[in-house]
Amino acid sequence: MIPDDRKYTQEHEWVQVEGDIGMVGVTDHAAGELGDIVYVDLPDVGSEYSAGDAVGSIESVKAVADLYIPVSGEIVEINETLDGDPGMVNNSPMDDGWMFKIKLADPSELDSLLDAGAYEDLLG
Repeated sequence: MIPDDRKYTQEHEWVQVEGDIGMVGVTDHAAGELGDIVYVDLPDVGSEYSAGDAVGSIESVKAVADLYIPVSGEIVEINETLDGDPGMVNNSPMDDGWMFKIKLADPSELDSLLDAGAYEDLLG
């Protein structure tokens, strides 16, 4: 499941942009590779990051993985549902399991991300 309405990173994050706000999550592939997710550490609202920065982590029964930000900007919202239900990332990684929203500092950074076809090629 690789929707073509968003961009992807080689680290398996996605960003779906509406206006100057990007909603960010991890891909179905990443959620599957991690296994049962038990905790998600998200960035603070108001924090500013550069593209590629580690902004949190995802802990599963198998491993802990860093969460990277695909584009530069300011965190404007986090998915608070994940505090009580981190498994939402496994159940709906491309929709309800989104992680945070970011106000884009430089929309041209989206051009360096993968489209759905390129991400599918990355997965092989």
